[in-house]
Amino acid sequence: MSENSQSASGNGSLMVEPDQPNRKREADLESHDVKLKKSKPEARSAADMLGGDEDRNQKDVSDKHNKESELGEQNNGSKQEKQKVEEVGFKIEADAAEDKGSRHTMEDAWVVLLDASLDYPGKLRCAHFAIYDGHGGRLAAEYAKKHLQKNVLSAGLPRELLDVKAAKRAILDGFRKTDESLLQESASGGWQDGATAVCVWVLDQTVLVANIGDAKAVVARSPSVDGSQNHLDGVNTLKAIVLTREHKAIFPQERARIQKAGGIVSSNGRLQGRLEVSRAFGDRQFKKVGVVATPDIHSFDLTDREHFLILGCDGLWGVFGPSDAVNFVHKLLKEGLPATAVSRQLVREAVRERRCTDNCTAVVIVFRRK
Repeated sequence: MSENSQSASGNGSLMVEPDQPNRKREADLESHDVKLKKSKPEARSAADMLGGDEDRNQKDVSDKHNKESELGEQNNGSKQEKQKVEEVGFKIEADAAEDKGSRHTMEDAWVVLLDASLDYPGKLRCAHFAIYDGHGGRLAAEYAKKHLQKNVLSAGLPRELLDVKAAKRAILDGFRKTDESLLQESASGGWQDGATAVCVWVLDQTVLVANIGDAKAVVARSPSVDGSQNHLDGVNTLKAIVLTREHKAIFPQERARIQKAGGIVSSNGRLQGRLEVSRAFGDRQFKKVGVVATPDIHSFDLTDREHFLILGCDGLWGVFGPSDAVNFVHKLLKEGLPATAVSRQLVREAVRERRCTDNCTAVVIVFRRK
């Protein structure tokens, strides 16, 4: 792994308190904001505070007793709810691994930040993970790695109160700003590198996934809530759910957009006969013929059903199917291996056993029950 990459190995972990455990959400559904309203007891009037006739005093005493009983029940309920949430809390453990395969150079870059608040502290816990798969060089991938998270935060990623719509707007704006500044940098530097991306943000119990190009994110989800003590030892088969949508020039929706911009998709399925992906950071020479850096964004809430996420560049997914990768990772986690070892073995399996010839990078993000 590269020395300048942010790593979560060691004792780094992040506590996440998920929403009610019985809530069932699919990754492709829009998350709904939940507004909690706390009731406040009505203030007593000045006349009541100063006293009145006997009947009024008796009524005030009775009202006060009733209100105190109601508040006691509310407080007791709140404590029970808090204890229930804490009991099903999660730790996030994550790390990345990489291998250049049979390529001469390594053009991927990755980010693992369990605390991704940077210069924007707030009440919301914020973790960030990403893989940038470079092509034509490593410069675009490194630039996105350095600037995207800062741009997303400065664009208004929620830090105090969760607002999924606001978070998605900030991610969209962050991608746009990063690509615009990257293009200026590449023009002044005389380089034309590009990079696809798959990025994840965890804001308290909400996960947001954004991607451009052919890098993918897959979540391992159990069919039902696993009531066992160990979150990863359930006997139920985990489902592999792809959270991202590939952007390739040969796909009808992408082809139509490219042709509308004046680009051509050749018989080999590549833009202008050269570029396979239709969305990427950089690629300055292809921006006028349809290449964009607008991501698809999906969100879901963490429950007991989500066990782990796998992020991977196209090199990984070229030799691993989603279900295959989930089963491979699940087996290692059940053996008690940490995310660091799991990510390394996943990449080792891809390159040395399954003969991945491309650059191969993976990030494994594990949700461990408290």
